Amino acid sequence: MAVDSKNLRFYVDESALGLGKVLTRARRDTIHAGHILIPECPIGALDPDWLPVVAARGLVVIGRDKHIRSRPGERELLRDHGLRVFRIGGKQDLSTWEWLSRFVRHWEAMETVIEQRPDGPWFYLVNANGLAEVPL
Repeated sequence: MAVDSKNLRFYVDESALGLGKVLTRARRDTIHAGHILIPECPIGALDPDWLPVVAARGLVVIGRDKHIRSRPGERELLRDHGLRVFRIGGKQDLSTWEWLSRFVRHWEAMETVIEQRPDGPWFYLVNANGLAEVPL
């Protein structure tokens, strides 16, 4: 399935690149770090460089970077640019298959959050049992 550049909705950051590649193949509205359609977000781009680019495009971020909201400069970028983030929750590192399974299981709840809260900033953990909002 080819990505539809006009209808992009989700950006999977490098911290979950395997998941991003799978979702990009399965969904026309999803793109990942290093994808040719967003040359400003190559593999290895630093968070302060790609966060504003993705936010300016209005994309919802999916990732697993545990520190993205705790580093002071990045937390301000999240807030200042109105970024919307779903982060893989949990203490245990999971396989790409387990991440995919979790996201598929909770995708409807994610869509509900996006519909009810179209403007950011917001930050949710996608845990085994559902979504949990984390204050910024």
